[in-house]
Amino acid sequence: MQERLQKVLAQAGLGSRRQIEQWISAGRVVVDGKPAELGQKVSGRERISVDGRPVRIVVAGKVLPEVLIYHKPVGEVCSRDDPEGRPTVFEALPRPRQGRWVSVGRLDINTSGLLLFTTDGELANRLMHPSQEIEREYAVRVLGEVDRSLLQRLVDGVELEDGVARFVAVTEAGGGGANRWFHVVIKEGRKREVRRLWESQGVTVSRLTRVRFGPLALERALRQGRWRPLTPNEQKQLYQAAGLKAPAVAGQRSKRTGARKTRGSVRSKRRRRE
Repeated sequence: MQERLQKVLAQAGLGSRRQIEQWISAGRVVVDGKPAELGQKVSGRERISVDGRPVRIVVAGKVLPEVLIYHKPVGEVCSRDDPEGRPTVFEALPRPRQGRWVSVGRLDINTSGLLLFTTDGELANRLMHPSQEIEREYAVRVLGEVDRSLLQRLVDGVELEDGVARFVAVTEAGGGGANRWFHVVIKEGRKREVRRLWESQGVTVSRLTRVRFGPLALERALRQGRWRPLTPNEQKQLYQAAGLKAPAVAGQRSKRTGARKTRGSVRSKRRRRE
């Protein structure tokens, strides 16, 4: 079976189909030593490179894409391999039926919470693209003096080293004194954006958890280090948020949740919010 090159590369998580078509037109994609052509089909046995870097592809056939929600603990990194030997989020995931897992964005090692993984690279890229303006909501505990004027500055916008950033919404969520909880919403996925916004106002983030991505919220029943597949309705909502048509029938795993294999240590239980 053969598929169009731009579709296969999009499924591999390299970019959207439109982006890849532009790369092909610019001569950035090479197949078996020759510049690729728009509309070219591949079987998966070809040698393909983008900007001189080899790309491993899988022609998916009729296997439908999968999407998982994962509750990331603090201490895991979002890369596939870590030179320092730290645990990675990919170690916790089941083997996909076909293709490979693509992470929908990242959370830094000190941040916990909701992460999405899919075997549909185009879905992942659309969800991460700033033009989609997908909301990400975080629960954040901060240390420092916070007043209404500070919160208003964070909503109005703050100049960071990579441009102006802001919270779409800030809601108080408890706590007292110098340690207070807030829920904040952003529509971008810049590196450490939530932490940097608070730090720009002289406030330290002592705990950070992503609790929502677009239409999907992190439920209490999904413990840290565990995953579950999306329901057909959740998967449909996610594709709609990305501006894509959902598969006719969502690829489904069993309804059970999964957990990583232990690495010789017992993970401490998540402490309750105080």
